[in-house]
Amino acid sequence: MSVHRTFGVLAAGLALGAGALVPAVIGEIPVADAASPTVVAAGNKPIPITRQDRLYVADQTSNTVTVIDPSTNRTLGSIPLGTQRVGAVFSPQYLESVGVHGLAFSGETHRLAVVSVTSNTVDIVDTTTNKVATRTDVGRASHEGSFTKDGKQFWVAARARDTLTIVDAVRGGVIANLPVGQGPSKVVMSPDGKLAYVNHITMPQITVIDVASRRIVDRITGLADAFSSDEAISPDGTELWASHKRAGKISVVDLVHRRVAQVLTTGPDTNHPQFADTPAGKYVYLSVGGLDHTLVYRRDNGTSRLVKRVQNTGHAPHGVAASGDGSRIYVGLEKSDRIDVIDTATMKIIKTIPSGQEPQAVVYAPSAAPSGQAPNLTRQGLGQQARSVATTLPDGRAGQRLDPVKGRALEGTVRPVAGVDMIQLQARGLTPNTTYQAYSVGRNGQRSALVTFNTDANGNAPMVLAFSSFTGRSIALASRGTAPANATPVNLAYCDCGCGCC
Repeated sequence: MSVHRTFGVLAAGLALGAGALVPAVIGEIPVADAASPTVVAAGNKPIPITRQDRLYVADQTSNTVTVIDPSTNRTLGSIPLGTQRVGAVFSPQYLESVGVHGLAFSGETHRLAVVSVTSNTVDIVDTTTNKVATRTDVGRASHEGSFTKDGKQFWVAARARDTLTIVDAVRGGVIANLPVGQGPSKVVMSPDGKLAYVNHITMPQITVIDVASRRIVDRITGLADAFSSDEAISPDGTELWASHKRAGKISVVDLVHRRVAQVLTTGPDTNHPQFADTPAGKYVYLSVGGLDHTLVYRRDNGTSRLVKRVQNTGHAPHGVAASGDGSRIYVGLEKSDRIDVIDTATMKIIKTIPSGQEPQAVVYAPSAAPSGQAPNLTRQGLGQQARSVATTLPDGRAGQRLDPVKGRALEGTVRPVAGVDMIQLQARGLTPNTTYQAYSVGRNGQRSALVTFNTDANGNAPMVLAFSSFTGRSIALASRGTAPANATPVNLAYCDCGCGCC
């Protein structure tokens, strides 16, 4: 008989609600009366790292989930959910998942939910066998979600709709679609499983839902920006951090009183927050992709202050996860295809682990593999790490020079994919509404055209992709003048999700 260990770090309690509301109807979900503020003990204890635990990484370009043994920091293999980008993905009869991006784990059922943002699918993987148990079509541009406490349902937000989808995590299929407001991005659950919190990419608010009745009980407004890419809830359920990637800020939400308590200026491409309660105190680790930093904030008496900047070993830190005992933090490096392991006692990187291509969400799963074995894994996407290349702006300046506030003006990343190279560009602070031509520059200075793209009103191009054989030494830009009035902000040779926004 296997023993299930509940995921969690040192936790004290959880917030159940605040302030009564006048019943109303929003969309198709009536707003219910909210409970009065209260905090109850959660009773979770630290969970030591063992060989039964697993670290899972969603690899968006290789369309895999990397499986890592955290007790040895060894990559065991990958679970393929589709083929690598390009290839069969263009086929009208392509039947697999595309854009592997979001992850969630249920310790109650040994199930891993994998959200693919392009095929709009949720794969439920049995972590004891590493095989897909069910695949369900969900809402358009579904992004991130969470299991209910019993592990029987998976709730996922659909960014291109105003709904979240409830998936039957046991049998597969859609149970219900709940209207929650425009552009829902992620669903997180309170530690007791009674409340769901949804952030949005078009509204500066958190939508609060009673899980049992599926009714909206509150809307927490006043966030720092309308676009919130990710969110995380504290182990005691009293605090939620909503990240604003485009604005470079964090909204710290007091869930007891349901209000924004603090706004933190964090940096360009602010990504995933992760709570870690340790013997030394309560902390939040936050990835800031544009600075290649993981920031460490200490939480004291309702306020948070920056105590450490961890320089990552690669580029574009994205997903973040904590071990069950809070002793380790794992940070996925989106443009370097590896995972940094941070010791929370010293706040230093102690190991870097190779992953699949373009890691997004990272999830720590205690007792995911009770036998300690790792069956049915492949090597798809492994051993094909990305590399950064030098870039030059139209005025001759180096694009990859790091500005401590704005990040890099132009980042170039190249990785092998299905027999060709995927060239990925990210531009910040160029001339607004302008067309640019990107060139591959060879050893002798000869230029070859790669891709043309347009900047937005802020001079940014979050994600530009081109696929070819890249033999150059660097990438250079040339301005082609004002973009047409009806031009899209970014022209892509091929992009499956535009996830510079995720």
